[in-house]
Amino acid sequence: MEKGSLNKLLANEEEAKQLTWTKRINIVKGVAHALSYMHHDRSTPIVHRDISSGNILLDNDYTAKISDFGTAKLLKTDSSNWSPLLEPTATSLQVTEKCDVYSFGVLILEVIKGKHPGDLVSSLSSSPGETLSLRSISDERIPEPRGQNREKLMKMVEVALSCLQADPQSRPTMLSISTSFS
Repeated sequence: MEKGSLNKLLANEEEAKQLTWTKRINIVKGVAHALSYMHHDRSTPIVHRDISSGNILLDNDYTAKISDFGTAKLLKTDSSNWSPLLEPTATSLQVTEKCDVYSFGVLILEVIKGKHPGDLVSSLSSSPGETLSLRSISDERIPEPRGQNREKLMKMVEVALSCLQADPQSRPTMLSISTSFS
């Protein structure tokens, strides 16, 4: 893909400044729609298991494409899929779409912050119910979001927090997230 990975763009000072709030919002929406398709619109759902900024590629128009399906798992509706490798806050080792939902929540915060939100995610897991102000987590390399972009980003922060719920069953589906972004 022409622009490379989202991770590399966010890590590069000049390229990150080119990622306006509108572009970032559209990237998050694109990933949400792709994950919704993978989880809900296929006869055999796919769990990617490695949703991260390094696996989101961008074309010249900053359209997001999910890559690296090396650890992806096809879910069979008649059996359980187990893995010890997923999401650090999970109490269950079952591989479900909710694993990707958790990673998507981390991705949203990374796109808004402009860097991986590891410390923020850790503090959220130790303080459930905490709220975040958009100003406190926005990437300072670009102008503060205003108007509709501000409203959309505040909605995305709300979605991210719901995706990061410790109980996988409390997390939304990618279909509901994708629909809410439309």
